[in-house]
Amino acid sequence: MRKLIFTGIASIGLLSLAACQSEQAEQVEDQADAEADRLEDMADQAPTEAQEDALDAQADAVEEAGERRADQIDNNEIAPDAGMAPPATVPNQ
Repeated sequence: MRKLIFTGIASIGLLSLAACQSEQAEQVEDQADAEADRLEDMADQAPTEAQEDALDAQADAVEEAGERRADQIDNNEIAPDAGMAPPATVPNQ
């Protein structure tokens, strides 16, 4: 019974921490998760185990990088759009 109560309290704590994440950080993390999922799908289709392992490792790295970037955004260490290329512009002729 104690274990069940502790698990419930821990779950509530994690949910409240997740609720503190900004919308921009959430978007960054969601994009990283989607890319990681895409890489994991590719790993499932890889013809060799070495390729599968490499793609899985790449997926893990993408997911971790997204989490780090989201944390940096929430901690005001970087701007939400830092590191992204500006939109291409065509000079007036």
